[in-house]
Amino acid sequence: MNIAVLFTGGKDSVFAVHKLKDEGFNVKVLISIIPSYEYSMLYHKPHPQVLMLQAYSMGIPLETATVVDPGREEVVLDEVLSRCVRRYGISGLASGAVLSRFQRERFEKIAFKHGLEAIHPNWGVDQKTYLRTLIGYGVRFIIQSITTMGLPHSMLGRVLSAEDVEKILVLSEKYGFNPSFEGGEAETVVVDAPLFKYRLRCEGSIEERSEYEAFFNIKKCCLIPKN
Repeated sequence: MNIAVLFTGGKDSVFAVHKLKDEGFNVKVLISIIPSYEYSMLYHKPHPQVLMLQAYSMGIPLETATVVDPGREEVVLDEVLSRCVRRYGISGLASGAVLSRFQRERFEKIAFKHGLEAIHPNWGVDQKTYLRTLIGYGVRFIIQSITTMGLPHSMLGRVLSAEDVEKILVLSEKYGFNPSFEGGEAETVVVDAPLFKYRLRCEGSIEERSEYEAFFNIKKCCLIPKN
């Protein structure tokens, strides 16, 4: 089946691409909807250059669209899907959704409108072991934003290790946040994965807005050879 994947460049959408390929799907195109405003219930706010470099590293075409009005978030995806059905002959739409019924239901509504099958390869994974699964699979990522109590700002902007993951699991128990960040507690950027032909290097600075909110603002990113 030819399929499009809703792509943010974070751990969930990148892992979804890998799982789909492992299951025999033909990932024809990545779709990224980029809000021009700070907070969106439906989409993350990815860094456009990061998306292009990740897509290039995986050798998969990327289609992007910017949404400036929160009331048009679903309309913009509808328009992009129309274009992708024509250009790539897709018959399915996949997302990296893990737990959010809000996202899943809206993505499915738009997919079904175009006669597409909706697929969510990460749906329902065990929240306490998910980060371990990603590290074990070879997905390497940084935390780009933190919006919760309990996650140390020192984790921003650096590639997380297996030891970091264990620390996050302990902290999630202590402070009550979702250990896979599905509640929006943090957003991630994948810098390497098995499908990547090149690794991504991100440089930037940390902006701390409060004890519970901080960001790694990416100023420069590039691809570098693996090994």
